[in-house]
Amino acid sequence: MTRAHGPVAVLGLGTMGSGLATRLLDQGVQVRVWNRTAERTEPLAKAGAYAAAHPADAVEGTSAAICTVADGEALGHVLRGPGGVLSGGQYPGALFCASTVAPDEVVRLAGDTPSVLDVGMLGNREHARSGELRLFVGGEERTFSAGRPLLELLGKEVVHLGELGSGMRMKLLLNLLMGIEVQALAEAVELAAATGLDRQRVLRTIAGSGFASPVMAFKSKRMAAGRYDKPDFRLRLMAKDLRLAEEQAEAVGLLLPLAAAAALTHLRATEQGHGDEDCAAVTHALTPNPGTDT
Repeated sequence: MTRAHGPVAVLGLGTMGSGLATRLLDQGVQVRVWNRTAERTEPLAKAGAYAAAHPADAVEGTSAAICTVADGEALGHVLRGPGGVLSGGQYPGALFCASTVAPDEVVRLAGDTPSVLDVGMLGNREHARSGELRLFVGGEERTFSAGRPLLELLGKEVVHLGELGSGMRMKLLLNLLMGIEVQALAEAVELAAATGLDRQRVLRTIAGSGFASPVMAFKSKRMAAGRYDKPDFRLRLMAKDLRLAEEQAEAVGLLLPLAAAAALTHLRATEQGHGDEDCAAVTHALTPNPGTDT
């Protein structure tokens, strides 16, 4: 156990934010939490965290603040909206932007904040709770060096990639690969089922083959059970990240046909009502809606 770190704020208590806050509490760190829907703070408050009324309240007296909200709009609200972290002036601690947003959005929202890092997190809720994340970080060297001890409480691998925005660039690349891999698995399984092969046997075969990535092997269990609730990664967030990756490619004149196709399929699944299910629910977008011809 360590108490070497001052109080830390965790802003946004979704899958990853809750895991990070739990990890910090388990390591003896004082934690202040905020979430847009206050009921999510209750389990952490019972575990010893201070539940704040708004982001500015959460960061009061802290040495670091970790933002883990869903998208750029939410990050803007947390940082610069009413009661936001920066609404009353500069934040004197280290600001960790761990929300997956456009790299340029991090730079814009951070403005002239003196100590900012963007942190791309690779892993799931259990990795967050156990300190087993892989963390890819952008920002100034001095800020990274100062923030590294806290990051090493949260991740088994901590990599500094360069300037602010670099962490988000790496995170978008990784999510692009994940989105394409899960869609490829879903396409293979739906084709198998449609042509008479047993779905469960096909999933076992793929998961045990040399063709399967660890992501495919993991997601094949969800597809086999047909259970997409209690998501590890929400489908609508994957759709958002695939679109952000497309925008990055467009900005530098690249064509990414697989990413573009995956983005459209994830968007379709979101529009079908699966956005808050696990991203493996993209499989629903591969078959026609009842009563349609498409």
